[in-house]
Amino acid sequence: MALVTLGTMVGISVWSRGKLRLYSVLVGMTIGYLASIPLGILTADHLTLFDKAPLAAVPHLDYFGWSFDVALLLPFLIAITCSTLKTIGDITTCQKINDAEWKRTDMKNVSQGIFADGLSVVFSGLVGTMGQSTSSSNIGLSIGTGATSRRIAFSIGVLLALLAFLPKLAMIFVVMPEPVMGATLIYSVSFMIVAGFQIIMSRMLDARRTFLVGIPLILGLSVDVLPGLYDTVPPILSPIFSSSLSLAAVLVVLLNLLFRIGIAKRGQLVLRPGVDDADSIFNFMERQGSAWGARREVIFRAISATNELFEAVSSSKLAEGDIDVDVAFDEFNLDVVARYRGVPLVLASTRPDEEELLRGGPSAAVFSGFMINRYANSVSVDSKDGICRVRLHFDH
Repeated sequence: MALVTLGTMVGISVWSRGKLRLYSVLVGMTIGYLASIPLGILTADHLTLFDKAPLAAVPHLDYFGWSFDVALLLPFLIAITCSTLKTIGDITTCQKINDAEWKRTDMKNVSQGIFADGLSVVFSGLVGTMGQSTSSSNIGLSIGTGATSRRIAFSIGVLLALLAFLPKLAMIFVVMPEPVMGATLIYSVSFMIVAGFQIIMSRMLDARRTFLVGIPLILGLSVDVLPGLYDTVPPILSPIFSSSLSLAAVLVVLLNLLFRIGIAKRGQLVLRPGVDDADSIFNFMERQGSAWGARREVIFRAISATNELFEAVSSSKLAEGDIDVDVAFDEFNLDVVARYRGVPLVLASTRPDEEELLRGGPSAAVFSGFMINRYANSVSVDSKDGICRVRLHFDH
């Protein structure tokens, strides 16, 4: 039954056209429910539960009450850390799938989401029910169906609120067969896994960041793959090793703090005209970009612009010695500043024609200046006391 349910969802998503794809999960779940009756998975007992549930009722607060247990403080903090990181990932994924030009996480939007998450958890605690959080699987469904409208979110929110007062309708989900539940989870998680790796790979990775992703992933999976592996850990640490999620989340936080040690936000390179070549620029920028976790597209534009700058200054013999290159980075900006003693570089705003390029000579340097303007978001050139400075700015 799980194969039939999953196969229906996947088949509609892959081969259907038009609006049918929006209902792939709903159609798959419906077929799963119908198939579960003759297969004996959805039995008469389940139907009896549905039949006995009242159509409308007011939620009761029989479990209302407060208590505090120091022994639960560490597990609670771990759970909050896991939930917060998951919320950041969920909101970031939502930002990415709704913005074709997505570049970075909008942290203001994330902070608002975490605040809303916190309010729901506090309210849930006050009324004695389970804490609430963002749903990664539902985001996977949004990716799979391509439906990300806020109107859908508001409609689902109203529906979920109504289900609290309509037990008979809520019972439809309570008696959901496990094969249907598992198939739906596999469908949605497939999209979430790929979306997660796409976000990870949107940044360049060096050894630090590779270990930051790999070690928590491997050790987190080991909790489920090798049961009993961490039975001998001290009792105070057992909450950390109790689940793959908690272990991976704690390792991510600790390793991120550790691997940030030694990473400078600035880098320096000395270029010697006639000695160094494009490989020196490429290797330097690749190394720095990976350490910073910069976007690959921005680093490649910076490599091309810096190489054109070096070629123009060298071929025209504008520099009287070495060219000092300083690179500075933050999450929003990448700045490359080249300094040398000599004649300022003239940057052309228009492309030279083909005949001038074929003749070579000064036109090649003019073309390099033109390309620098195309690669960088902004360029400035100034000179003081014989020291020329060329600043290339790239939006990140």
